[in-house]
Amino acid sequence: MIFESHAHYDDDAFDEDREQLLSSLQENGIEYVINVGASLKSTASTIELTNCYPFIYGAAGVHPSETAELNEENFKWLAEQCKQTKIVAVGEIGLDYYWEEPEHEIQKIWFERQLELAREVKKPVIIHSREAAKDTYDIMCAHKASELGGVIHCYSYSAEMALDFVKMGFSIGIGGVVTFKNGKKMKEVVEAVPIEKILIETDSPYLAPEPNRGKRNSSLNLSYIARQIAAIKDMSYEEVVAITNWNARELFHI
Repeated sequence: MIFESHAHYDDDAFDEDREQLLSSLQENGIEYVINVGASLKSTASTIELTNCYPFIYGAAGVHPSETAELNEENFKWLAEQCKQTKIVAVGEIGLDYYWEEPEHEIQKIWFERQLELAREVKKPVIIHSREAAKDTYDIMCAHKASELGGVIHCYSYSAEMALDFVKMGFSIGIGGVVTFKNGKKMKEVVEAVPIEKILIETDSPYLAPEPNRGKRNSSLNLSYIARQIAAIKDMSYEEVVAITNWNARELFHI
């Protein structure tokens, strides 16, 4: 069965049919889901989902674009949530320079604080990095992220950079972009990175793969991603599903 390593089922896009969709996942071959917090509010919603569905685990964290909401008081609340049993990672955290706000220095401060939080609670990290490769890598090195482990989610840089993250002990999250006709760079990443360091994800409701590009994404589309990886790696679909499932279970201790 398939392991969905990154989704946002607390998103408003699922308000109309969330229960129906989530209840259908296991019968459609999805064994586990990591629902990932991106703000204080979505971290709270993620925890609710983990309490409602045995196969859903969570990550607690604040996305770089939401770091302006953080202060010492609510950071203490976040730290407490990270200690919950079904919260298996700190994330998604990192840097996003695509947007001008929040200021880069604010993003860096809270990225560093959340890396140290992961060290305190002894859990891996889910990294979001967009147009910020060098600063992300440098901060991870400075804070010895290799001792934490984790995944670079929705990876978007070069194959060479991917291998640098792999050397640091990190996995690479591969999603729908690898199926796009203009997804040559992601195909090169999949070709370069050992299958033992690949996780598959949808980032639902975003980035649906072909043939559903542009529509609301869900874990039901994971098979398209796995089949594309299998084609690139010259492996069977079943091998890709089994190995990436094992990779995720090992990383998140499930």
